[in-house]
Amino acid sequence: MQTAIPFIFMRGGTSRGPYFHAEDLPTDRETLSNVLRAAIGSGHPLNIDGLGGGASVTTKVAILSRSDCDGVDVEYLFAQVDPMREAVDFRPTCGNIMAGVGAAALEMGLVPVQRGETRLRIHAVNTGALVDTVVQTPDGQVCYDGTQTIAGVPGSAAPVTLGFTGIVGTATGAMLPTGKARDVIDGVAVTLIDVAMPMMILRAADIGLRGDESREEIDENTQLLARIESMRCKAGPMMGLGADVSGAVMPKVGLISAPVTGGALRARYLTPWTCHPSMAVTGAQCLSACAVLPGSVAEGLAVTPATGPAELLIEHPIGFLPVVLDFVRDSDGATIHSAGIVRTARMLARGHVMVPSAVWDGAR
Repeated sequence: MQTAIPFIFMRGGTSRGPYFHAEDLPTDRETLSNVLRAAIGSGHPLNIDGLGGGASVTTKVAILSRSDCDGVDVEYLFAQVDPMREAVDFRPTCGNIMAGVGAAALEMGLVPVQRGETRLRIHAVNTGALVDTVVQTPDGQVCYDGTQTIAGVPGSAAPVTLGFTGIVGTATGAMLPTGKARDVIDGVAVTLIDVAMPMMILRAADIGLRGDESREEIDENTQLLARIESMRCKAGPMMGLGADVSGAVMPKVGLISAPVTGGALRARYLTPWTCHPSMAVTGAQCLSACAVLPGSVAEGLAVTPATGPAELLIEHPIGFLPVVLDFVRDSDGATIHSAGIVRTARMLARGHVMVPSAVWDGAR
């Protein structure tokens, strides 16, 4: 016997995964984790027994519900399912998957559709951030066709705007959890920063890289990845993320170098055990904040304006991701007010995903 669970399969930005209505899932976290792992097919390199695609960007889940908070339309709980291990991480959020939340909420009937465009406010449950999004609904229904392009996705689609507020210190309580713009781990200067996503950021040159390496070059360099992971596991406790982060996806890692195609900064984003094929939305926001922060490891590399709001282009392996950062440099470093992104999303499928009844019999 199997349990049928309604879902919408969406591409959000450069990620994809199932979007569920919270009412269709179990409420206790352990059973929920088991259901999500079964739906994704965790435990096989290709996720052959589920909907996943064998990579972190294709094993993501969005769980949506109506919000009871004034001024908020949708509650968005994000889950990162490990492609191989029996692990589901509910601590981070995902800005790419966020790009599909507005459309999915409208498709599910959680929020009424407006003609022209529909504006929604989303509460990112994992981090507490508030996100204002605009979905194109010209005929009173979600429109996915358009001319907006983003690096990492073929073709074009309707634009989805995302405006993030409340993104500073979402996981650690401070933009700089150690109180310093620079720390040293294993003899390498790093910036430990928490804006949208807690990250350990370091200069590519300081670990023997050029900065223009492809995703494949980084992923195949097992000695390099082991060195970075050792540093990351020391950074986690320094940031207050727990005594042992070896099995956790936070902090993420950014390898930065000077821009070469007119951007603010060139970067490679680790998720954290492999290199992202392009760039995470939350990672781009954090890297942008690092770029404008006096004294950070980006100082002397990044090309940024004196004050915001301003569009900062983060160069990544296959293009760039623009971030509209509202910031002010001050005597204490920098104050980050908000970050804006334009992405695209598309509904790929809708229906029911089947999980073994031994995992969950459907009872809440």
